[in-house]
Amino acid sequence: MNFVQVLNKKKQGLELTTEEINYFATEYAKGTIPDYQASALLMAICIKGLNEREILDLTQAYVSTGDKYMLENVKGYKVDKHSTGGVGDKTSLVYGPICASYGLKVCKMSGRGLAQTGGTIDKLETFPGMTTELSDKAFQDVINKTNMSIIQQTSNIVLADKKIYALRDVTGTVDSIGLITASIMSKKLVLNNDGLVIDCKVGKGAFMKDLKEAKELSNYMIKIGKMAGRDIAIMLTNMNTPLGKAIGNAIEVKEAYDTLLGNGPDDLNELCATAAAISLVQGGIFKDFKTAEKDVLTKLKNGDFVKPFKEFVEAQGGDFSVIENYDKNFTTKNKIEIKADKDGFIEYIDANEMGLLAMELGAGRKTKEDTLDLAAGIYLEKQTGDAVKKGDVLFTLYSNKVIDYKSEISDKLFTINKTKPNSKIILDILQ
Repeated sequence: MNFVQVLNKKKQGLELTTEEINYFATEYAKGTIPDYQASALLMAICIKGLNEREILDLTQAYVSTGDKYMLENVKGYKVDKHSTGGVGDKTSLVYGPICASYGLKVCKMSGRGLAQTGGTIDKLETFPGMTTELSDKAFQDVINKTNMSIIQQTSNIVLADKKIYALRDVTGTVDSIGLITASIMSKKLVLNNDGLVIDCKVGKGAFMKDLKEAKELSNYMIKIGKMAGRDIAIMLTNMNTPLGKAIGNAIEVKEAYDTLLGNGPDDLNELCATAAAISLVQGGIFKDFKTAEKDVLTKLKNGDFVKPFKEFVEAQGGDFSVIENYDKNFTTKNKIEIKADKDGFIEYIDANEMGLLAMELGAGRKTKEDTLDLAAGIYLEKQTGDAVKKGDVLFTLYSNKVIDYKSEISDKLFTINKTKPNSKIILDILQ
């Protein structure tokens, strides 16, 4: 195939064929197509766009350049939940056990964190002995045994997307709705699930800062998901403020455990119950969302969902007792309490800055090579909308590093208002 002809077609705004798109993804992954030609096509795509069929073809072409998990030996309705990344987001550790307890099969692949957003795989390494590198057979065996498994992304999935994503970052071609959609959805279609819920974060601590843009992206992801044969729904959720009270690794696992025991914060309860209820309706366990959500919230508050969490961790070799005895196993040399300097209502104004602070404490990575301090993190004693009195502890910092917290940092993190701010967590649900 003459790739220059492909470039000229898209430059003129013409539709690329399935064969041309497959050729681009496959040959660029192999290294046959040089960066300068790939960059030219990406820029043409940014300017002229892709239609829905082209986006689906590109998504599936990405999937074809790496490993796929067909889950052929998993019987039952298979579900997955994906988050676009956020500060304090431990949703998968609660969503999974909820869905598993109702008999759904939770088949999930997750990644590690970089910078201010934590990764589910990093959090799971809180459990000594826990392995998230499983063969296809072992992955399916754990799912069939416990109704859920979470494994890490291998280096051999969506190879074309990995290379193209890196190229987009340095060629000014990141902001293409078609390229963004294909990149996100390809990682989800690697797993042959039936139902998919995507938690699209919106706000200062998220990739998508604007609700209008998030809805546009979500509508494309829904179309591509349906064209690929998935039941799909997207939750648009608030990431101006951290999710829950815990930010870190072990501290977030502890909060997930507490939530499954019935002692979780309201925002985390609501988000997890909503995501699980959507999957339960997709899987035919309930006929309508409201009934499903009510049942989940009732059982969640009663602590009915912790057993599947423990069974899943132990099935993958993890020592669950460390989280049951958290205070004995996760201590830090240094601790600082940040207190209110006046009465009012607290509002966290930048989840991104809070995540960066957690990273400085040792809970996040600046580079892929950095080692995490699993015990480091932040605990919000007060959440957005809570009334506070002067002298109340707002949040506590935990680190094995010397904590250099200057008072001016507070101005980036929170305000104390005279009136109660809006702290709505779920902004919209699209299906």
